[in-house]
Amino acid sequence: MAPSSLTVHGMALSGHTHRVELFLHLLGLPYRFIDAPAPVRESAEFQRINPLGQIPVLQDGELVLADSNAILVYLAKRYAPGSGWLPDDPVEAAQVQRWLSLAAGEIAFGPAKARVGARWGDTGMPAELMHKLADKVLGFMEASLARQDFLAAPEPTLADLACYAYIAHAPEGGVSLAPYPHVRSWIRRIQALPNFVPMPE
Repeated sequence: MAPSSLTVHGMALSGHTHRVELFLHLLGLPYRFIDAPAPVRESAEFQRINPLGQIPVLQDGELVLADSNAILVYLAKRYAPGSGWLPDDPVEAAQVQRWLSLAAGEIAFGPAKARVGARWGDTGMPAELMHKLADKVLGFMEASLARQDFLAAPEPTLADLACYAYIAHAPEGGVSLAPYPHVRSWIRRIQALPNFVPMPE
């Protein structure tokens, strides 16, 4: 089903924004991008579309939807129904949800926060805690990817898209991927998907 008008409000260096843009590219869906740095997000105009002042925000015709993982689910159901991106199998669907939770939890507060701290300064979290969370989630990913090529199922799912950017860019925050060969191989598999687009360094 072709989109009527898709618009993404976000920032190019945001992993949360990238997971949405990446999925749109993988689905071959055209969209308009509107840059939304912090001053824009504080404006009354932006807060009318997302009162929490967070990115990304997706507009699809009259629909306005915030939260990157919610947007991924919407796009899968709306534009790729019945696809493997959001499996019908109950175990695989539960595994996708688990990784979406990890993307919003340990990954966001571990490698993602460490990257924010290294690039833009104080995150309000001790560096030791961010790196501890990063090592914990990377160890868990490594064990999972030793068993199969993708996180939640034999084929790529929303779980992989939600986790990719902040894991691939973890070294920007001083988090080494050297101890995790299966994670590094998984990153290469995501980057080899048709229509893959990278997040800027």
